[in-house]
Amino acid sequence: MSTHPRAELNPDFANPLRFSLMALLVKVERMPFKEARAFLDTSDSQLSKHASALADAGYVKIHKSFIGKTPVTAYSATSAGVKAWEAHLDALRSIVEGG
Repeated sequence: MSTHPRAELNPDFANPLRFSLMALLVKVERMPFKEARAFLDTSDSQLSKHASALADAGYVKIHKSFIGKTPVTAYSATSAGVKAWEAHLDALRSIVEGG
């Protein structure tokens, strides 16, 4: 007995902002916080909250550094994040294709 492909969807990507953040991060080596916030058209607190949730799941790495005395944050997808993202997209494709 097979299960419907929706069972393969990753619940960590169900939130639209998390989905959008992962879609962004898998395409770049590293994304500065300010650029991600602007691209995703979201607030500082929302981006921080959802990036932290993805980091807790092991899908995003949060890079903290300083330029002079100014703190700088950037994000990148982890290899586990890329793998989970690709599996999520495969499940979506299966659903769309009638699997």
